[in-house]
Amino acid sequence: MGANFSATAEIARSADDVANLGVAPLVKVFDSFDWNSLLPSESGSDLEPIKNAAPSVAAAAHAVRVSAERLEAINPGTLFPQVAEPLVQAREQLRAVSGTLDSAAEASRLAPAMLGSGETRRYLLLIQNNAEIRASGGIPTALAVLTMDKGKLTLGAQTTADGLGKQDKALPVDVEQERIYSTRLGTYMQDVNLTPDFPTAARTAQNMWAAKTGERLNGVISIDPIALGFILDSTGPVKLKDSSVLALSKGGLPTELTGKNVVHTLLSDVYAKIEKPAEQDAYFAAVAKEIFMALAGGQGNHKGLIDGIAKGVEQHRILLWSADAAEQSTIAQYPLSGSISGPSVPAAQFGVYFNDGTGAKMDYYVKRTAQLVRQCTDGDYASYTVRVTSTNTAPADAATSLPKYVTAGGAFGVPAGSAQSNIMVYGPVQSNVETVAVNGKKSPFGANHHAERPVGTVTVTLAPGQSTTVDFTFSRIVQHTESELLVTPTVDSVTNVIRDTEILSCESIR
Repeated sequence: MGANFSATAEIARSADDVANLGVAPLVKVFDSFDWNSLLPSESGSDLEPIKNAAPSVAAAAHAVRVSAERLEAINPGTLFPQVAEPLVQAREQLRAVSGTLDSAAEASRLAPAMLGSGETRRYLLLIQNNAEIRASGGIPTALAVLTMDKGKLTLGAQTTADGLGKQDKALPVDVEQERIYSTRLGTYMQDVNLTPDFPTAARTAQNMWAAKTGERLNGVISIDPIALGFILDSTGPVKLKDSSVLALSKGGLPTELTGKNVVHTLLSDVYAKIEKPAEQDAYFAAVAKEIFMALAGGQGNHKGLIDGIAKGVEQHRILLWSADAAEQSTIAQYPLSGSISGPSVPAAQFGVYFNDGTGAKMDYYVKRTAQLVRQCTDGDYASYTVRVTSTNTAPADAATSLPKYVTAGGAFGVPAGSAQSNIMVYGPVQSNVETVAVNGKKSPFGANHHAERPVGTVTVTLAPGQSTTVDFTFSRIVQHTESELLVTPTVDSVTNVIRDTEILSCESIR
């Protein structure tokens, strides 16, 4: 009876602490906020409430975390079901909310400074184009300097990766990554994110900007058109105002962008309607500018905007890197960092990443899925197959019906209308990539390591209508660790790309 009474007392004590030390301070903080005043506006945001709330949020997070740890220490196997079942339920609930509160505490501590509450911050904004895939999302088509001063957002100098130009001398990059992704990582802004490790890509992009402009920025923010669509869903439509860009729209492109048309417009229509690449980039940049001006002007509502940004972060379409080492060490604990190693990466995480090999915009037509298949194994280790299926949905006459800028016209050795992709699959630390099979047949593959994670690489070329499935098999995966699959964010929703894990039972194999 003693263990049951003791457990009941601990549950009651934890409930009391969560209510009085966790929930009560949070309700007080929540009620004190004028949430709309926290949104960007032409006059800036009032960041003082966030700064003032930080100690309360941190204290609440600590109280919940300690309560969770206290209940985790109790063994439910020694208890009556009437006590064990609510104990397990309480542990699950506290575990779930504890991580959220820790994130909120860190955000309330970092956000004011990063939004320019003390001194003005200037960030390099990379807008990735998923129509030409890169490991972290897409080629950085548009670049801009985003200034944050006391919560006021302004968009400064804008250019393109082409406009920035090639580095006179390749910037030094981590040797492991250079071996996998070549010296292009440090040579072209278009290729800084051939690596899936965003801190590497962001640091390299910052150095490239400094080398070309002489300006060293405070960090790098990355976003793609799909995430811009999430923001537009909150702000409402934006209209293009630049006369030169409006002239480009006469070919049939919209002059008003919404959450429903922005993706198709930026990733497909712009190439069909505008012939010159420089003008395509100008239209792309103008749309991005208007969206950020709407955001900076306070359009929309706080809930819709927060939901949209959260959705972009959840799908890894919004990434952040800070040049401040202390800030970055905190960001690195969360998926927002885009890191492939460190505290934000679960022990059994697999990563599926794509890089364009066509030299054009064919990835708009490539549909992809990725799935984990757990094999039947004995002992302490499991074996997993990462199954990646790619399909080129371009029309059969893509070679002639699609613009040359989309197909590349065979300029890089890939037949016009075909789509070539380099597929990189990362396994967990200390695992091994054993075999690769393409459409069921064993195939040669590139084998490397990045941050102690095995990397298997295969190149696939798909003619219009063609589909290919590649299986990467990994061994020595710790059995008791929950597996997770991460993928490059493509034109499609991540929820449509990642399939549920398939578990093969020993009985089904027999």
